[in-house]
Amino acid sequence: MIKGHFDNKIGDFTIYNITEEPYEIFNITFDAYHYHIVNFSYNRGSIGCGLSQGKYDIELKTSQEWYDKADMDVFCKELQEQLELRIPNKFLEHYGWK
Repeated sequence: MIKGHFDNKIGDFTIYNITEEPYEIFNITFDAYHYHIVNFSYNRGSIGCGLSQGKYDIELKTSQEWYDKADMDVFCKELQEQLELRIPNKFLEHYGWK
């Protein structure tokens, strides 16, 4: 869903920390806009994203917190807004994203 929404604004994906027992947990890391490294996490139904800042992440707030109740179109739109707020307009314009 994320790849479909962002199309060419998203680069390589890495899926890791996949656990099914006793809980479903996984993480996806991807580069966004050739500018940010984003970490998506799914942990027992809870979803969220953060910008990688070395050892820690900066949380990106969205209104969609639980996967079973989430509207993924809204999640992706809010994620896009949060990412683009942190990128200079000149950079976005250079790639035709603004």
